[in-house]
Amino acid sequence: MNLVFFGSGSFGLPTLERLRAEHRVVLVVTQPDRPAGRHRRLAATPIGRYAAEHGLDTIKPDDVNDTDTVGRLRQEGPVALVIIAFGQKLGRKLVDRVFAVNLHASLLPKYRGAAPVNWAILNGETETGVSVITISQRIDAGDVLGRRATPIDPRETAGELEGRLAELGPQLMIETLDQFDAGTLAAQPQDDRGASRARRLAKSDGTVHFDQPATAVQRRVHGLNPWPGCTVEFGGTALKINRVEVVDDPLPTGEPGTILPDHTVACASGRVRLLDVQPPGGRAMTFEAYLRGHAAAGGESRMRSK
Repeated sequence: MNLVFFGSGSFGLPTLERLRAEHRVVLVVTQPDRPAGRHRRLAATPIGRYAAEHGLDTIKPDDVNDTDTVGRLRQEGPVALVIIAFGQKLGRKLVDRVFAVNLHASLLPKYRGAAPVNWAILNGETETGVSVITISQRIDAGDVLGRRATPIDPRETAGELEGRLAELGPQLMIETLDQFDAGTLAAQPQDDRGASRARRLAKSDGTVHFDQPATAVQRRVHGLNPWPGCTVEFGGTALKINRVEVVDDPLPTGEPGTILPDHTVACASGRVRLLDVQPPGGRAMTFEAYLRGHAAAGGESRMRSK
């Protein structure tokens, strides 16, 4: 069938690739190029780059609901719209009289919003997944057409979990389109009583407080990786913590944030081992390697939240 794909982030790439293989993607709609990197050069979205590399017809409207975009969509006459991590709200004029579905990275109604993967980890969920839903004028509140669940490994970061969830999307989306074509779709309204919000993260979220249990510290570090990351003050400088593990065996601890003799960090209860840290402008390394290369930090006894 003829499809129009709306997407910007890399989360939608596996599904777009599968759709190209089994259907006709007549148009890709993505966000405009934005300044990026140290030199602030204009860069396309991951979806925009993929579309250019594969010769897909693409538009990049500042306002997806403007008259030109609505007219272009009607000109293409798609059977369905597939929306994944697009970044703009689609108005009624775009989605009326056409089958429009969204792939969302949570088991809805939990974690409606911009950062569902991060908040699932931050809140200590043991399971998450992806949902295909109809488009609603309320954020992520459409009827559920299909779900796929997966356990959350406490050792994985938000970036790693998002990558796994992205790979669950293609088959679920293909099945949804097949059921729509066959007239066998069964829509399930969401129960708003079970809804929770996954607000967009900010740079100011990017720290960790050690006056929490070790498991909560691990969830925060992993839930904010890769962005905005967890940065602490240590040895008079900023240090980004990318990955930790909870140490199960008991050990007498000091105040939260204290560096213990084995170089683990004391938490309100328990302790964590820093597996991957990164100084400003530097490469990622083990905490032991960081201490060897930063003599001043080696004598520091505490980590402090930024």
